[in-house]
Amino acid sequence: MPAAADERARTRGDRGRGAGPARPGAAGRRARTREPQLTRSRSRAAGVVAATTGFLGVSSTRRAAVLAVVVCALALTVAVPLRNFVAQRQQLSDLMDRQQQIAAEVSRLDEQRARLSDPSQVEADARSRLGYVKPGEVPYIVELPVPPPSPEELAAGQPWFERLWNNVSEGSPAQS
Repeated sequence: MPAAADERARTRGDRGRGAGPARPGAAGRRARTREPQLTRSRSRAAGVVAATTGFLGVSSTRRAAVLAVVVCALALTVAVPLRNFVAQRQQLSDLMDRQQQIAAEVSRLDEQRARLSDPSQVEADARSRLGYVKPGEVPYIVELPVPPPSPEELAAGQPWFERLWNNVSEGSPAQS
């Protein structure tokens, strides 16, 4: 039965904890335990992971992914306000141009108002455009005779069927 207990202790890795016989010559020293093979390979893997990981135990690939996510988040948080800023600047520029156009129109209308406030200018406009005369004046209109239109001018303004009808009704030059 003691052999079975030793075997169990060896498979569990309990050696050196008082479960088995002490080694000769190790009376004053702590007994050195042998780690199972599986644990050693884990410790080697942990050493490789520790060597390849960087700051705070994060691998360089994960660090790059986190950095990319942070950069994208910053870009998105900056993009919307930047777009709004550019749109508002464009709108402000358009409004400034419109304000200049309106100011030019106001100055033109002020000049016209100043010109029309002069009574002599109003009288001259009334005589020329409206045909007004002062009391006691005799108005007259000279009409020049209008020359009759040429046949080409008449034909140019008529549709083709009217020209055809005119030619047929007047008779062709070969019949006369």
